[in-house]
Amino acid sequence: MSKLLSRFRTALDEHILEYLSFVLLIFIPLYPKIPLADILPGYIVRLRLDDLLIGFAFLIWFIWLLRGKVTLSGNPLFIPMLVYIAVGFISSLSAIFITKTVPPEPLHVGKMFLHFARRIEYFSVFFVFFSSIKSLAQIKKYVYVAAIVLLGVSIYGFGQKYLYWPAYSTMNREFSKGIKLYLTEHARVLSTFGGHYDLAAYLMIILTLFIPIALVVKKLTHKLLFALISLAGFWLLILTVSRTSFLAYLVSITTVFFLLAQKKGWLWAFSRWFVVMAISLSIMISFGDLSERFSRVLKIDSLRIAVLTPLKKEPPKGTNTAYLGIGTKSDIPPSTQKPTGPIQTAKPADVYENIPEFGSTAQGVPSTLAARPRVYSQNSVQYDLSTGIRLDYTWPKAIEGFARNPLLGSGYSTLTKANIQDFTEAESTDNDFLRALGETGLLGFLTFYVIIAVICWHAISNFGKINDIFYATVVAALLGATVGLLVNAIYIDVFEASKVAYTFWIMAAILLATIKLSTKKAKT
Repeated sequence: MSKLLSRFRTALDEHILEYLSFVLLIFIPLYPKIPLADILPGYIVRLRLDDLLIGFAFLIWFIWLLRGKVTLSGNPLFIPMLVYIAVGFISSLSAIFITKTVPPEPLHVGKMFLHFARRIEYFSVFFVFFSSIKSLAQIKKYVYVAAIVLLGVSIYGFGQKYLYWPAYSTMNREFSKGIKLYLTEHARVLSTFGGHYDLAAYLMIILTLFIPIALVVKKLTHKLLFALISLAGFWLLILTVSRTSFLAYLVSITTVFFLLAQKKGWLWAFSRWFVVMAISLSIMISFGDLSERFSRVLKIDSLRIAVLTPLKKEPPKGTNTAYLGIGTKSDIPPSTQKPTGPIQTAKPADVYENIPEFGSTAQGVPSTLAARPRVYSQNSVQYDLSTGIRLDYTWPKAIEGFARNPLLGSGYSTLTKANIQDFTEAESTDNDFLRALGETGLLGFLTFYVIIAVICWHAISNFGKINDIFYATVVAALLGATVGLLVNAIYIDVFEASKVAYTFWIMAAILLATIKLSTKKAKT
C-alpha cells in the first residue's frame, strides 16, 4: 500500500500540470458561464468556477516554479508578457493620479484593477500549458481532446437551436446572473459561451486547426473523426451568424494552406483550399441567416435557400422562463409592448421591430407610461445597428481615451463612460486595437501586440524546420488562427472575451511547445 501511494505521489508530482491542463482544456469551453458570486456590486463580471480552477492551476505552477520542477527557460513570451503587465500597472496608476479618469474610490479603482487582473489570468493559462508539455505525443493528445470538446460544444449548440436546451448569456447585467434562457426562432446560437460572438471566434480558432488536420492525418478513421467534427463546428459557426468571424475563418484557412504549400506542394494546397472554400461558401450562402447579413452589406438580395427551424413547435413555458431573442434582423430583443402611435422614423435594416423608448417627458409623464418613437443615427440606418453603435459611440470613445494620454491611455474599463464619475456595468469597444489604444495608450498597444508578433515570428521562422507533417500542420494552423483572430479583433474585443482569450493562450502554448520540441528533435 505504501509503495502504491508513493508511486501515486511521484506520478502526481511529475504530471500534475498535465492533468490540470486536460481539466482546463475540457472544462473551459464546455462549462456554461454560470456565476458563483459577485466580485463588484452591480457589475457584469462575476466570479465563476473556471476562475477558481485557473487560479488553482496557476498556483500549482508557481509552486512548481519555486521548487525548480518547471522553468522559465525557453519560454519566449515571459519577458514580453512581463513588460505588458508592467505597462498596464503604470497605466492604471496614471488613470488615477494623472489623467484622473478613474475616481479614487474603491468601486472605480476596484473595477479597473479587476480588468488588469483578468489580463494576468488570461496569460496564466499559457504558462500552465507551456510548462506541462514535455513531448510531441502529449501535444497530439491535447489536439484530439480538443476535437472531442468541439463536438460537445457543437452538440449543445444544436440542442439550443433545435431542441430548446437552455442558454446562459453574459450579454447584459440581468442575463449574466445565470438566468436560464431559451432561444427564439431567429436567435443566434451561443452554446456554452456567454455570447454568439465569443462562440464564433472560438470556432474560427478551432476549425482552422481541425480542417487541415483532417486532410493530413493518415488513418481513415482519424480523417473521418476530424472531418465530421469540423463539419459540426462549421454548421455551428453558421448558426452564430457572425460575419466577422466567418471572414476571419476564410482568412485563417487561406493562411494555413499557403503555409502548407511549402510542405505538400502548391497543387496539393490549392486544390484542397479550393474545395474547402467552395464548401464553406456554398453552405453559408445556401443555409441559415448568415447570407442575409452579408447580403445587406453587399446590397444584394439574400441567396438563402433554406433554414432549419426548431424541431419542437413551442418553447418551454413558465413563470421564470426568459427568452434570448437576438437574431439576424435585430440586435435588441423583440418587445411585447406596442407603441401608442405610428413610427415615422427610418430604421436600420437589421431591426425588424421598432421598440419605443420609454422615458420621462416635458409634461412629467412617468417613464413607464411615456413611449416615444426610437430615433436611429444616420450610420445605423445606412449600415446596420451594430455598425452604427461602433461608429457613433464605442470607437470615438476609444479614440477619446487615447487622446487623453497617448502614451498610457485613460486606464482599463474607462472607455464606455459618458462622465468620469459614471459606473458602467459592462465594457466594450468592439475593436480590440482601439480598445488597447484607448485603455493603455501607445505603450500598452505596442507591448501587447509585440507578444502576438513574437508568436507569429517564432512560427514563421521555424516552420521550415519541422519535418513531421502533423506537427507542421499544427504550427501552420495555429499561426493561421492567430492571423484570423487579428481580423476578428477589428470588430470584436476577442482578447478580452474570457473563453476566447483562454483558448487563444492555450493554443499559443501548444504552438510554441510544438516548435520547441519539433526543432529540438530535428537538431538531434
